Amino acid sequence: MSGYLTTHVLDTAAGCPAAGLKIELFRIEGNDRKHLRSLVTNSDGRTDEQILPAAEFELGVYELVFHAGDYLDAVGVAPEEPRFLNVIPLRFGMSEAAHFHVPLLLSPFGYSTYRGS
Repeated sequence: MSGYLTTHVLDTAAGCPAAGLKIELFRIEGNDRKHLRSLVTNSDGRTDEQILPAAEFELGVYELVFHAGDYLDAVGVAPEEPRFLNVIPLRFGMSEAAHFHVPLLLSPFGYSTYRGS
């Protein structure tokens, strides 16, 4: 079995998937941060393809960067200056060849994540 990475972003304040949210994936190697790809969530709050497909999967430390501020602006959440949550980086390790699912539950003033299935 080869590993891969997916996500799902839910707007818990609005009670719906977070469509149109930009996500970037980085691989962390020591002090280096290598950009692997950028994707945007679809109408279900998921990406149309795996964030890190099995053919590119490697064990290691990764970072997902969720551009929450741009999403909140786009859906009409009243802006503040500066916005409390703008860019949300999530750094995590993948230590086995498995399906890693890293969801984000988002509201304008808080978020949570976990290793899903």
